[in-house]
Amino acid sequence: MTPIVLPGSTIGVLGSGQLGRMFTLAARRLGYRVHVYSPDDDTPAGQVADQEVRSLYSNLDAVADFARQVDVVTFEFENVPPDTIEIVNAIAPVHPAGHVLYTTQHRIREKSFLRSLGIPVTPFRAIRSWEELRNQGKDDLPGILKTAAWGYDGKGQVKVQTQQDLESAWAGLKCDEAVLERFVDFDAELSIVAARGRDGSVAFYGPFNNMHANHILDASTTPSKLPQAIIDDAIDIARAILTEFELIGVLCVEFFLTTDGKLLVNELAPRPHNSGHLTIDAHATCQFEQQVRAVCGLPLGAATQLRPAAMVNLLGEVWRRGEPSWAKALAVKELKLHLYGKRETRVGRKMGHLTALADSPSDALEIALTARRSLC
Repeated sequence: MTPIVLPGSTIGVLGSGQLGRMFTLAARRLGYRVHVYSPDDDTPAGQVADQEVRSLYSNLDAVADFARQVDVVTFEFENVPPDTIEIVNAIAPVHPAGHVLYTTQHRIREKSFLRSLGIPVTPFRAIRSWEELRNQGKDDLPGILKTAAWGYDGKGQVKVQTQQDLESAWAGLKCDEAVLERFVDFDAELSIVAARGRDGSVAFYGPFNNMHANHILDASTTPSKLPQAIIDDAIDIARAILTEFELIGVLCVEFFLTTDGKLLVNELAPRPHNSGHLTIDAHATCQFEQQVRAVCGLPLGAATQLRPAAMVNLLGEVWRRGEPSWAKALAVKELKLHLYGKRETRVGRKMGHLTALADSPSDALEIALTARRSLC
């Protein structure tokens, strides 16, 4: 049994974006030191960590040296090469484990894994060549062609309406493997964020009701008004995935709720998720603290929701007319501002988020949207 990593120890994080920043803030509040590793410097996580190491994930000597300086390692995004995880795991424990990362960083492996468990997924076809796509793709249109790896926030995916779209879409993705997902008719997009400790204990947040714009999460609200049977089904699916993976850490399961009332899993993320950011302000224990507790072997905290809440993302577009009017937004009562410390703004880039608390999710959403509109 791996010993508990107690406060005062050092946690290593692979990746240094905003998820790493919020994880680091939670870890430091609990008394841990944090080292982050990524190819960049002056990063959102590096600005608040005890040490920021800049090197490529392919530099295995640097990776090994990083692992020797910490007591346990976790990650804040999926696109870490398996060889990097293997090197780290030979020196320090890694949570979630490498096999979880290996499965979830590749859409074909992920969807095949879910299907093997009998979990319903969005209809898809694995594509490994243009000839395969040309000969089989017409049966799955209209749909979305997605790279099998390295895609997030709308990157690495193209809508395809007709067979004539397929060739240009395949050429544009410039990949060797892809998935073609057939469009589904759905009433809602939702997610469950779940934590699992070393002792097998679990905690669940949500479902969060999610709204997207241009394939990027725009807003999330909770609690959900979905029927209890749907909520229970979503939690049971998340529990089954956690158990099969023997996952230690945090997992997000994203769903479509179809027009005929069925849940389909869209994607998995083996780390805290954008839709769970409102847990920082609205829950007894946030998703980032749960990640700290889980990977260090501490008991999980209560996932109790304190008040209805909504979160809206702040993308680079908010800066299109210059520095946003933060004073106007913060004049809105029961609003929380979270900025990620990114120096460069650009369209579609997540720069921060707003969370609002209210007596209902709809009221919270209106507060957050009003505050966001006041920024520019």
